[in-house]
Amino acid sequence: MLISTAEVLGGLVLLFWGADRLVIGAAATARNLGVSAVLVGLVVIGFATSAPEMLISALASLEEAPALAVGNAIGSNIANFGLVLGSAIIICPLAVHSQTLRREFPAVVAVTILATVLLLNYELSRLDAWLLLGALCIITAWIIAVGSRSSVFDPIRPDYADEFPADMQPRTAAFWLTAGLVTVLIGAELMVNGATAIALFMGVSELVLGVTVVAVGTSLPELAVAIAGAAKDESDLVLGNVLGSNIFNLLAVIGIAGAIRPLTLESDVVTLHLPVMGGMTLAVFLLAYNSAMRVQLTRPVGIILLATFLAYQGFVIVDTVM
Repeated sequence: MLISTAEVLGGLVLLFWGADRLVIGAAATARNLGVSAVLVGLVVIGFATSAPEMLISALASLEEAPALAVGNAIGSNIANFGLVLGSAIIICPLAVHSQTLRREFPAVVAVTILATVLLLNYELSRLDAWLLLGALCIITAWIIAVGSRSSVFDPIRPDYADEFPADMQPRTAAFWLTAGLVTVLIGAELMVNGATAIALFMGVSELVLGVTVVAVGTSLPELAVAIAGAAKDESDLVLGNVLGSNIFNLLAVIGIAGAIRPLTLESDVVTLHLPVMGGMTLAVFLLAYNSAMRVQLTRPVGIILLATFLAYQGFVIVDTVM
């Protein structure tokens, strides 16, 4: 038990540090290749900050624990809205200024509906997985097209341009990209091994462990980016990070898990976890996506989001113990 706990804690540290280096390396590499700041932020960073979830998904499925991967994806989305976005809003109220993000909000809602509909039969089949991965390709291409057409006056451009390195040498960028990826892979392996061992020892399902400990751990990179962005009053950067990560979590993380190993879902996925994720997604969408350019995500909203996340985590833990 002590060894398994050490594996989880060690995996968390490696995931946090490795994801940070991966984000820096990926962003600098993309910028060196001439990719615009908007696309670096929306696509490259969204992919990089979801790398821990994707690697855990693949490893968990290969080690016959696909429920851990599904729980991680859903739990990470809930954590992104409740813990990450809620904490950021408490630090600094957020407004949606970017034309690009205002198009990306409906995409997140659509992706959430698609994933929910596919999982309502309590199964994640290979067909479901390939539909999700196909949707990922379509959504990514659409985001790239929207970002490429985005006006030069889009407020999100300077946020991303200032945040990510523009003068890092290609060799240095490649080093951090490789080091970050390797570190995240090792951290994911430790996390999966430790989490599955703890689940067996405590008699807790892999799903529960996925939506609690693993989900919070893999959301740490998003939390770090969000807090830094909120402290600098970069609302669009914070929201772009959360929205991009949530899209990758649902389409890539669950898609990878199902493509490797189909599974029958626990009833709680449909009756508890998906409704919580869907409800938080819809609430943030309705609050932030409107025709006016006023600040909609105020501190009381942040407190409610964070409280909802903590209540959800508390309920899952208490329900498991009882």
